[in-house]
Amino acid sequence: MSPHIIIDQYNLTISFLITLAWQMIGFAIAWTFKFDKVTDFTGGSNFFILALITLTTGDTYTARNIVASVLTMLWAARLAGFLLFRVLKTGSDTRFDDIRSHFFKFAGFWVGQIVWVWIVSLPVVILNSSAVSSPERSGDPSFGKATDIIGIILFAIGLFWEAVGDIQKYMFKSAKPPKGQPCTKGLWYFSRHPPYFGEITLHWGLWLLCLTPTVNGALPKSAKSAQYAAILAPVFTMVLLLFASGLPTAEKPTAKKFFLMSYPSVREGQLDPSGNSSSRFSTPEAENDIWANYKAYLKRTSIIIPFPPSLYVHFPEWVKRSILLDLPTFRFDEQVDGKEALEEERKKRGSA
Repeated sequence: MSPHIIIDQYNLTISFLITLAWQMIGFAIAWTFKFDKVTDFTGGSNFFILALITLTTGDTYTARNIVASVLTMLWAARLAGFLLFRVLKTGSDTRFDDIRSHFFKFAGFWVGQIVWVWIVSLPVVILNSSAVSSPERSGDPSFGKATDIIGIILFAIGLFWEAVGDIQKYMFKSAKPPKGQPCTKGLWYFSRHPPYFGEITLHWGLWLLCLTPTVNGALPKSAKSAQYAAILAPVFTMVLLLFASGLPTAEKPTAKKFFLMSYPSVREGQLDPSGNSSSRFSTPEAENDIWANYKAYLKRTSIIIPFPPSLYVHFPEWVKRSILLDLPTFRFDEQVDGKEALEEERKKRGSA
């Protein structure tokens, strides 16, 4: 039986329409009831839906199509399930505190989620399409090629780091650790963001697995181009986590939190660091060792690529800042960012 063609032979249009419809339903619920219970679940579950629909409508149940689709659904179910569990336990997501009541700002997030889901789903969506997996096409490589094996290994490593990292961080927070102590348990001993490393790795694995018909098969040029173009999925994931909603929203805010913990009297409104009404002042002496300990933690712990701290701490600074992605833009400058953070706290307490 030939695979069904729905609108276009690469499943691009139907996957976009399904994503648009599913996200609009989620947005309508989240906006109407002003809560965050469905936001991340709608995103994660969307991947599951696209993999399932494109596999079952393709009528090409080859080992590769089944494995790639099931792995995608496994990752999506894990992600959606964990994020739903976490938001149910916490009650809300602080990321949306400033936009939850602003229609266009909140809608902008959902537009971004549509783009994210559609792009990151491209490898499996295109693999399951009639242009790539038609049974009439000759030269379909048998399952077990090098790209299949390497892709599955990368996916397994990535899923392990993402899933275990999420669980370990949740358990660490649930145990109510001492104030000023960053998470260094399990995988968090080797990097500051193991789930980000895991997600990037697994998407490179999925793309490589799905690419096998192009690398080892006899696809026409147009189909090969489509599969190569699906590299947008892992590249987009990397860009998103390294330069948009990942590290930039985690590194400086976390450092700011530990920095301010070193000045409890400022936070409690008992100290005016400037000594006057000026908005600029010299950074005062820290009142405890929390910030010094956190700076030592940053020096010995890789930002995303796992390394033993005993090895990472000896790397030259230029290696950390360039090759290992601990970019200067992620650094919290206590002379600039620190002064602004303390002044912000002083003003906040002054107006309270």
